[in-house]
Amino acid sequence: MILKRLLAYSAAGLAVVSLMAGAFFAGSHWGAATPISEHTLARWSDDLASQDEQLAAIRQQVDDQVATLATRVGQMQAQLLRLDALGKHLTEVGKLKRGEFDFDQPPALGGPETGAGEGPVVPALDTMIDSLDAQIDDRRRQLTALQSLILTRELARQIVPGGRPVESGYISSLYGQRTDPFHGKETNHPGLDFAGAAGTQVLAVADGIVSHAGTDGGYGRSIEITHGNGYVTRYAHNAKLLVEPGQTVKRGDPIALMGSTGRSTGTHLHFEVMRDGQRVNPLSFVRR
Repeated sequence: MILKRLLAYSAAGLAVVSLMAGAFFAGSHWGAATPISEHTLARWSDDLASQDEQLAAIRQQVDDQVATLATRVGQMQAQLLRLDALGKHLTEVGKLKRGEFDFDQPPALGGPETGAGEGPVVPALDTMIDSLDAQIDDRRRQLTALQSLILTRELARQIVPGGRPVESGYISSLYGQRTDPFHGKETNHPGLDFAGAAGTQVLAVADGIVSHAGTDGGYGRSIEITHGNGYVTRYAHNAKLLVEPGQTVKRGDPIALMGSTGRSTGTHLHFEVMRDGQRVNPLSFVRR
């Protein structure tokens, strides 16, 4: 728009100059028959001066707009660099596979060759701003998808059992076949036993919802936590329960105090992990 105005005023200025030249030529050709008055010349001179002032003002406006657009381009380039740095950091923190979200590489660009040449400065800056806008929007969409992916993976990690279910203590009996401590026969032990001091805190090994908290036959005072993805954990022989059914717990939350209730020969925690209703060896989860 400003360039059009500049061209319009330039054309107007040339028209005035042409008119003056034509009138002067006419006066010279026809002699005294068509004299040009001093008043007319003075008016034309004033018009030219006014046109010069308007052209100078428009040139200044164009220069100011170009400077503003150039500053805008610099700011957008800096914003793009910050988004790239954030994306790279999130990729590293999220431990994603290389190439899944590659913020080290510039976005792929292309298109037919339109030929070289110097065009107007302002349209060139407008094109650059449009391109940067598109790149920034693309980065924002990538970051949104990346954050969603990391959140999903983090949630999945939090609901998978992992870590020791006791604040302190040691494994006193492994999962699998063993000699029963009461009748001495070979039996299957469906969990891990952790021996420790009475009152030792028992900890949730993953986020979940308490699906059972109470006395359960040989398990004594026991707790079951449903975690999702088919995982359920059981904590048995506790002296005291610290949670209630329906309560939400986080990984590492204290849920009970170690004791020796139910079918037990001494203070310990009996810990089980179930996947899709089947008991599995908890040892691999404890070592995570």
